Amino acid sequence: MRQSAGNRFPDMTEVYDSQLRELALGLAQSMEFNLQRGVYLATTGPSFETPAEIRAFASLGADAVGMSTVPEAIVARQCGLRVLGISCITNAAAGLAQHILSHQDVEVTAARVRPLFNRFLCGIISNIRNL
Repeated sequence: MRQSAGNRFPDMTEVYDSQLRELALGLAQSMEFNLQRGVYLATTGPSFETPAEIRAFASLGADAVGMSTVPEAIVARQCGLRVLGISCITNAAAGLAQHILSHQDVEVTAARVRPLFNRFLCGIISNIRNL
């Protein structure tokens, strides 16, 4: 008999742990960078969204759109884990940028923020045991 990994359909009302969220916000403040909060909408990808999709997602309340974070958060909740969702938004949405989107934009932004992002994640990890 196959063992279940957890509740197949977990309640998604409070996906992200409030203590972990406060830890991340406090660390960002101490590091003097502005950590944004918002609604992240996941799509299946892999592709950039169209301007029409971005308008539709915005009308649903989405602040950011991507292909990751949400599926991982769902599985983590299914396994009964505490979840903190952090995403590095690497490009403006289609129709919002002043130029045609490319994967090179994503790579350039990721390389630019990598040192700060790494310090931030290491800080979170090293402080989790204090919760």
